[in-house]
Amino acid sequence: MTDSERRRRVLITGATGGVGSHLAASLAEGYELVLHARSAEDAPEGAELKLAELGEYEQVLALMDGIDTVVHMAGAASPESSWELVLEANIVGVRNVLEAAREAGVRRVVLASSNHAMGMYDRHEQWPVYPDQLPRADSLYGVSKIFGESLSRFYHDEHGLDVINLRIGWYSEDPLAAQEDILRAMWLSPRDCTAVVRCAIEAEVRYGLFYAISDNPNRRWSLTNTQLELGYRPQDSWTDLPGASEDVVEGGADVRDDWPHGA
Repeated sequence: MTDSERRRRVLITGATGGVGSHLAASLAEGYELVLHARSAEDAPEGAELKLAELGEYEQVLALMDGIDTVVHMAGAASPESSWELVLEANIVGVRNVLEAAREAGVRRVVLASSNHAMGMYDRHEQWPVYPDQLPRADSLYGVSKIFGESLSRFYHDEHGLDVINLRIGWYSEDPLAAQEDILRAMWLSPRDCTAVVRCAIEAEVRYGLFYAISDNPNRRWSLTNTQLELGYRPQDSWTDLPGASEDVVEGGADVRDDWPHGA
């Protein structure tokens, strides 16, 4: 079997979460998947999960056997997460994933970052936002994502580990359920989510920060390097859905002063 014919062995952490469970289903045809979760309680019927606590290094290292790419989706996911929660899941956990990947000789880590790493630009309506601007977290959750991005830069520079950071917008099957323009603007559809992660796994670029959102007309975040360097071509827009109607606001609709609380 040639390298081009051999399927990559891809570990998806957090495979029972919202994005992780979607990827576990949508990437199954193209890759040999290894699925991780903290417990087997939420496992889909018939799915085999590898269990590990992200804060326990030896447990994380045990996940890496024979892995080509880690798609790291596990961790605290709410911008209202406490310090204790993001410390364990998003700071210690990310370090453990990157270090275990390095020790095991993994080729690449696709790291789930977040729009909340730049969320103060959104709160103060300072658009457009580009991936190379100074990070400005809007929450402790956002701070933890900035930490992951910075640590991944070190692991790439110091150890040669490929790391693709995806600043994921708002993943949802129904963007029309949101009442806030900013959420619809950062919508990432399930189809586009699969596409951008697949691009992140396969792209030749070895490190970078990339926004991952759909082709929404009211977006304020640059997709230029995501398109040029990863080859991502978003297919969906919230305004294409039945019943959707965009109220065009010059400069972008106002964002409430306590963003992202309650988002």
